[in-house]
Amino acid sequence: MSKPGMLEEEHKEDVAMGRIGYRPFWVLSISIVIRAVHQVGAAVYLSSFLLDEIAGPSLFYLLIVWLSGLALLISEWMRHRQIYREVAGLSTLVKLLLLGAAYHQYLPEAAMVLMAFMVSSIGAHVPKGIRHRLLF
Repeated sequence: MSKPGMLEEEHKEDVAMGRIGYRPFWVLSISIVIRAVHQVGAAVYLSSFLLDEIAGPSLFYLLIVWLSGLALLISEWMRHRQIYREVAGLSTLVKLLLLGAAYHQYLPEAAMVLMAFMVSSIGAHVPKGIRHRLLF
């Protein structure tokens, strides 16, 4: 509870977040462009499962998604050294498991790719205090 006259920062709960490392500004700048490329690749990949007009996922866009996703994970790891223990890391793992289940046809492809896209979007847009909260 806040007392009258207290600043919001003074009464925020302490949230256990992972270690934060140094990431140069140029890496942040490049990661923004990589994120945009990743979203384009992911959108085309998703549309190939949802639209009948598109025969299947193109190898070109699949490579864009995988390479840009790896670059984004490395970029995030530079700043958040315990990402594998954070909500962000868990959402990435869940996304990869859903995509793997779709690829190996353990679960319906279109539904799992859509679910992976939604998990990824939610995981990327929750507030920082939740996204980088340590789970263990």
